[in-house]
Amino acid sequence: MRCLVFYHYPLEADGQSLQGDLLYRGLLYHKQDAVPCHFKDSLQKKFYLKYLKPDVAFGVGFWGNVQDVIREPLKYGVTPVPWFNADGWVANFHDDFEKLKLMFTTSNWVKEVYKRDGVDVSKIVPAHIGIDTDLFKPLNNGKNGEKNNGKFKEAIRTMFGVKNGEKMILTAGGDVTSKGAQEMMKALAEVDKEFKNWHYVCKSWPSECARNWREIEMQLADELGIKDKITFIDDEFSPEFMVYLLNACDIYAAPSRLEGFGMIQVEAMACGKPVISINKMGPAETILHKKTGFLAKVAEEILLEGEWVYEWMGFSKKEFMKFKEPKTFGYRADINELKEFTLKLLTEPELCEKMGKQAREHVIKNFDYHTTSKKMLDVTKERLGLE
Repeated sequence: MRCLVFYHYPLEADGQSLQGDLLYRGLLYHKQDAVPCHFKDSLQKKFYLKYLKPDVAFGVGFWGNVQDVIREPLKYGVTPVPWFNADGWVANFHDDFEKLKLMFTTSNWVKEVYKRDGVDVSKIVPAHIGIDTDLFKPLNNGKNGEKNNGKFKEAIRTMFGVKNGEKMILTAGGDVTSKGAQEMMKALAEVDKEFKNWHYVCKSWPSECARNWREIEMQLADELGIKDKITFIDDEFSPEFMVYLLNACDIYAAPSRLEGFGMIQVEAMACGKPVISINKMGPAETILHKKTGFLAKVAEEILLEGEWVYEWMGFSKKEFMKFKEPKTFGYRADINELKEFTLKLLTEPELCEKMGKQAREHVIKNFDYHTTSKKMLDVTKERLGLE
C-alpha cells in the first residue's frame, strides 16, 4: 500500500508531530510504501498528491485540519484517512466527515464526542497513539552499560530544585493547567499535612497561555502555603531529554481537565513510573486503575452553554452559537482521591516500584508504535479493500 502521512514534518517535539512520525515509522516497519509530508499547502504536497498517486493519505490533527487533510487529498482523487483528536466539541464540518470512507480517533472518548455532535460514527475507528518503547524506557543505573544514569537522574532533580530525600512528582504539557496541576496542588497541600518530603515540578512548553496560567498557579501555591515546594519550568525539551526527566521523577501526575489521549502519561508508564490521572477521557482507556496507576473520580464537569464560531470552523460567519444542549468543556478530578493516591505512592515505595513495572509491561503490550501502526494498517486495508 502506498500512503502519505500528513503531520508536522520535519519532526517537531509536539505531540501531534510525534504521533504522525511514529505512524510513518510504523508503516515503514511493516514494509509499506510511506512518505511523510507537512499537512500545510506546499509544492511538495501537491507533487505527492498529483504524481505519487498514493492509495491513502493519513492526516494527523483535529477537526480544524479538515481543509488540509481531507479536502485537499480529495481534489486529487486520493482517499483521505484522518486520525483526529478533539478539543471538547466538533465544529461545522459534518459534510466533510460524511464523505469519508474511514476515520480514526485517538480514543473511544473522542469518537463519542463526534457522535454527540451529530457525526455519523459508523466510519470511525478508535486508534490509540503509539510510542517508542525503545526510547521511553527505565534508565537503571549500572545496567546495560548505562553507568551514568544515576548521576543524570540526580543532576536533573537538583536542577529542578528537588532536595535529597524528597520524592519528585511531575506534571508536563503544553501548559500544566489543562493537565490538572491546580487540582494536584490542592491535593498536595493536604498531603503536606501528613508527608513533608515531596517536591512538585510543573513543566510547560513556552507560550503566552502557559505564562498566563503560571501566574495564577503561583498565586494558588502561595495561598496554599506550598510555593517553596513547587518548581515551574517553561522550556522546549526534545523527546530524548524527556526520557531523562520522566526517569528522574517518582510519580507522574496529570489528572487532566480535557485529554483525548494523554501521550506523556503513556510515555511515563513506559519509563516505569506509576501515573495518577482522572477516570475519564483518554486516560481511562490507557491507565489500569490500581495496577499501572490511579484514576481519580470526576468531581465536577464544566459545561459550555455556547461559543463564538468563525468561518475557519466551517460556519458562514462569525457569531455566538447557543448550543441546544450544553457541551463538556472540561472535568475536574476529585481532590480527596488525588490526595489519597499521591500519599499512598509517596509512602509505599514497594507499591510504586510494582506499579511502575506493570506500567512498562502494559505499554509494551498495547501502545508500542509497532503494534498500534499494525492495527491501523490492518483496519485501513480491510475497510478500503487494499492490499
